[in-house]
Amino acid sequence: MKLTPTEEHQSEMRHACYDGAPGILVSGLVWIAAALVCFEFGVNKAVWTLLIGGALIYPMGMIVTKVLGRPAMVGKTNALNQLAMASTIWLILCCAMSYGLYLLKPELFFPAMMATIGSRYLVFASVFGRAIYWVLGGILIIAANLAFFSGLAPVFAAGLGGVIELVFAYLVFSKASRDIESV
Repeated sequence: MKLTPTEEHQSEMRHACYDGAPGILVSGLVWIAAALVCFEFGVNKAVWTLLIGGALIYPMGMIVTKVLGRPAMVGKTNALNQLAMASTIWLILCCAMSYGLYLLKPELFFPAMMATIGSRYLVFASVFGRAIYWVLGGILIIAANLAFFSGLAPVFAAGLGGVIELVFAYLVFSKASRDIESV
């Protein structure tokens, strides 16, 4: 298998996955759900909301993508499949470490997860060939550090992560829709 990603691989990913916008949308909604659960039921249930909801982002994102008329899958020979899978393994390990931080100091969980998700979006800049993922990842990483160093309450940290992702879901959907109209 050729492991060198090309513009063709990125184009296939963009088309199949609607530029990744459905995943950003679902992720943002999971973060907002975690913030609401944190507000109503406390940080412990909010942590599990984000972890369990996070595990459902990919399948839910695929459903949204298919509802929008895209295949949600690329060919097996697309070199970017391996990059996406490698970043998924890394994501799972970082979720476990974030949970470990939660056990030590609960207010660290959401900033750690925000930095984890932000870092993964940096990989998506290569997967989709879109610079907006550098911006999204960078903003989430900066927000994670601000939440961490300011001691932001978990409910607000979770809400911040959700708002950032929802804003970027809108931006990525808008760009992808404009690209479709210009074809």
